Amino acid sequence: MDRDETLRALRRGDLAGAREIRLPAGLTAFPDEVFGLADTLEVLDLGVGRFALPDDLGRLKRLRVLFCSGNPFERLPPALGGCPALSQIGFRGCGIREVPAESLPPLLRWATLTDNRIETLPAALGERPALRKLMLAGNRLAALPDSLAGAENLELIRLACNRLDALPPWLTRLPRLAWVAYAGNPAEPKSQTKSQPEAEPATEAAAPRVPRSAVEIGPLLGEGASGRVHRALWRGPEGDRDVALKLFKGAMTSDGLPEREMEACLAAGTHPGLTGALGRLDGGPDGAPGLLLRLMPPDWPVLAGPPSLASCSRDVYAADLALEPAVALRLARGIAAAVTHLHGRRLLHGDVYAHNILWDAAAGAAVLGDFGAASALPAGAAGEALARVETRAFGILLGELLDRCADGLDGLRALERACTGPDPAARPPMAEVVDTLDRAGG
Repeated sequence: MDRDETLRALRRGDLAGAREIRLPAGLTAFPDEVFGLADTLEVLDLGVGRFALPDDLGRLKRLRVLFCSGNPFERLPPALGGCPALSQIGFRGCGIREVPAESLPPLLRWATLTDNRIETLPAALGERPALRKLMLAGNRLAALPDSLAGAENLELIRLACNRLDALPPWLTRLPRLAWVAYAGNPAEPKSQTKSQPEAEPATEAAAPRVPRSAVEIGPLLGEGASGRVHRALWRGPEGDRDVALKLFKGAMTSDGLPEREMEACLAAGTHPGLTGALGRLDGGPDGAPGLLLRLMPPDWPVLAGPPSLASCSRDVYAADLALEPAVALRLARGIAAAVTHLHGRRLLHGDVYAHNILWDAAAGAAVLGDFGAASALPAGAAGEALARVETRAFGILLGELLDRCADGLDGLRALERACTGPDPAARPPMAEVVDTLDRAGG
């Protein structure tokens, strides 16, 4: 049933017992008929329109997920706080300026407030013990409430493109934080320095600028929040080469601005475990910026699907995925080496997840892609602390691989525990992780 038919069925009273409804764009009023589903409705997507939420929204006592993105709201509606089961809210691009404490549901687990005008957040945000994902990119935040230092279950936070002069010191001490993005804030280092001799400064100099006339754009391979990926033919100085071409959309994503993704991908340099930027496209179609990337074999699938409404911060793997020990080990070692390379170039990937990994299911070779959440690492102790946040992300990935490996790698459970431990300072740097995986492979 499409969204328009869903609305008609709702108004006819044909949706009794429905647990999930998604309504079409263009609503100018909240449909009162929704309250007829109060005993069953769990997921409600109201589409993009111009409506207010009723003050008695809490009558939807089973409502867990509410999407209102794209609708104009000056304030996050206080009615949300009266919904006893509400755990996920999506209010992206609504023009929100104010987040009242009373608007935060008591069971809040996942909040998407991307691309608004929020300048401050209430202390009550840190008083939501179930909070796991907090999407705040593209706002006007100059500080975060110190109460978030007590958000012991927070695993993912997106802070890109705000006004943060510094990251709060408690951020890297959060025991479960694994994925963080902060590019486009004053807090992000403006340039890489050589103050750490072991660190290779990130630079875009090695990636050539490629004229549009040298690229023949082919069929669409895939599409994500930040852009579309096409197969393409690059007629370069060393001859013709099949490549992947990512054309960026230019709009704010939940991770940040696509322009920052492009800069990070170029700064990452080349590594066998990364998709790798080959060059920057000049004069893309309709002026869209573009990157030429390595074209991966067509039979390399994505390792897993992205988190679902139910899994929140965990990827969704195929139920029948089973890994041979040698395959799992090679995959883990390859991604660990790629992350180590990025840290050496003072880059934080920010999104080390299976859904950003393409892999050879037969042999275990793999590449990490999608730099939308990448940020520049500061030098010294501050950068090391942020890198250990990403060690936890890798540890979670390692545990997921081990869960799908029947036997042979039980000895790596100790490494998983070390990487995911609640004391970030005690986690190993990624270079040590690679050494441990090398020893495991004999």
